[in-house]
Amino acid sequence: MITSIHIDRLFNEYDYNLDLHQGLTFLHSPNGYGKSTLMRLVYSALRGDVKQISEVPFERLDICFSDGTALIIENDNGELLIQAQKNELETPITPDEMAELCGCVYIGPERLVFRRRDGNLTPALEAYAHELYERIGLLKAQTDLVPYKGERRDMSDSELEQWCRDLKARLDYVKDAGFSPKMPSSYRFPPSRYEISTYRQDYEDLAYSISEYVDAHMALAESVSVYKDIVNNIFINKTIEILGNGKLIVNMDNGTALQLGRLSSGEKQILIMFYILLFHAEPGSVVILDEPEISLHVSWQHRLAPYFCDICRVRNIQMIVATHSPQVINDKWDIAEELKPENA
Repeated sequence: MITSIHIDRLFNEYDYNLDLHQGLTFLHSPNGYGKSTLMRLVYSALRGDVKQISEVPFERLDICFSDGTALIIENDNGELLIQAQKNELETPITPDEMAELCGCVYIGPERLVFRRRDGNLTPALEAYAHELYERIGLLKAQTDLVPYKGERRDMSDSELEQWCRDLKARLDYVKDAGFSPKMPSSYRFPPSRYEISTYRQDYEDLAYSISEYVDAHMALAESVSVYKDIVNNIFINKTIEILGNGKLIVNMDNGTALQLGRLSSGEKQILIMFYILLFHAEPGSVVILDEPEISLHVSWQHRLAPYFCDICRVRNIQMIVATHSPQVINDKWDIAEELKPENA
């Protein structure tokens, strides 16, 4: 995680020191003090994009991490000296090594569309819906349970019975997300104590195979479940549903089905922001979100911070949220940092 960011002479004028909080940090300032530029610069540094870094006027950028490492970038009119510092020793690093310091996801203000590799613009929401459809479709095709080949622990019959019950609950959770394994027809799961005592080895083999399947699919299942819960708690008179084949659909409370393109700009913003947070941000990564308030009513802005905090905690990610809106920060001013002109 990032603990602090220091930059000298951003735009050849501003010096900033930012101490980041564990989990969520809000960043705010008046227009023109470089908030968005600094966020894009940090993202470029964490993905090793030296071309983008060299185009920003600044003298030095220090990004410090919780493990004691610091990324130091000195900029001499576009000529970059990039080093990693640990234990007071500085060593040059390559762009590839920069990108390995910390995973980072950037959610910019122009997020309704993005540019494809062929240079064409495409609606982001439709692209993400298709991506989810393909991910779930791929998992639905992988239904066979794989024999477990790892180490096993000694369990009594009662311990195996309880473990199978726990696995059944987790398996049902995965099924609710739209995918499940092909279960052997001759075995009931979870088994009774009698079935375990009679077919002990068979049920132990089955339990280990189910455990591997659940572990491999639980992250996506959780993302699907949390995504639906958050969006449906925010939306008014509409709900989203992810069908068994992975297709994302929207229904009004009166039963009318809506195409994604017919949603309001604010509804699209909610779907896109939380999709990226839940499906693109890996545990341990940093998410930089710029202007989450775009197109959102004040009542929706008020509801963002608690969801951001929950996602940071449950998914073990760090978020830096740059905003102009006090309604987004709401009652979280204790984790808000300001770029003050008097600190320049």
